Amino acid sequence: MKSILIKNGRIIDPSQNLDQTGNLLIENGKITGLCEATVSADEIIDATGLIVSPGFIDIHVSLCEPGFEEDETIESGTAAALAGGVT
Repeated sequence: MKSILIKNGRIIDPSQNLDQTGNLLIENGKITGLCEATVSADEIIDATGLIVSPGFIDIHVSLCEPGFEEDETIESGTAAALAGGVT
């Protein structure tokens, strides 16, 4: 069971009316909740000065396919969006 602790991040979740600095625990790829910084984890990420939030969804995207596949494909365009934090 792999666990990841994201600590000291500004946690923002509008659906939960949440905007606070804290720690987030992820176990087996699922968020288990907010926790104390003293929790042990396989991986610890220091998010001091960073924002932790649910994924952003792009509801309108324009890709170069079809017609301009030499510039961008669906695969390369969505990979770039994912790298930027958009799901």
